[in-house]
Amino acid sequence: MQGGKALIFSAPSGSGKTTIVKNLVENNPDLEFSISASTRDRRGRQEVHGEDYYFMTPAEFKEKIDQEDFVEWQEVYAGNFYGTLKSEIHRIWDTGHNVVFDVDVKGGLKLKQYFGEKALAVFVKVPSMEILEQRLRSRGTETEDSISRRMFKAAFEMTFEDHFDITLLNEDLQESCRKAQELYLEFTQQSATPKS
Repeated sequence: MQGGKALIFSAPSGSGKTTIVKNLVENNPDLEFSISASTRDRRGRQEVHGEDYYFMTPAEFKEKIDQEDFVEWQEVYAGNFYGTLKSEIHRIWDTGHNVVFDVDVKGGLKLKQYFGEKALAVFVKVPSMEILEQRLRSRGTETEDSISRRMFKAAFEMTFEDHFDITLLNEDLQESCRKAQELYLEFTQQSATPKS
């Protein structure tokens, strides 16, 4: 698979990675967001098919698994599948753009393995589990059950921090967005410069 660069942002749910990724895309015309496929329900009316996710039924998703259409996929929660379509990467790279991912930790590690040196894998870390829980609650979209599931998963995901190329501690969102921008420019420019 030829193409540009891949920037991977992974973190437990509620860490702020989505906001950081959106900020990067807004500020870099050569960077495009990779839209994941998912079988989960849409969150209200604000989520749009083909913009937020490619929403699929479990049967459609499983068919694509059988056809090996995914770079990576997994069952993140029981019955909820997420994955990165190969066609999505081709779509972005065919325009000459770099691609950025907003994925969970396991997905991020699979993408890092798949893209090798073409990728920079960033682990977005929250200052503490208490702050993570506050952020999840402040969304107003989570049930007590889903908060406890996400917190349990987050504790597990934090153990994979060392497998990523770099950690971005998200204490102050504005500062984290600035650091992410620096990382992007450094990563895309270093490789554009011929090695002496």
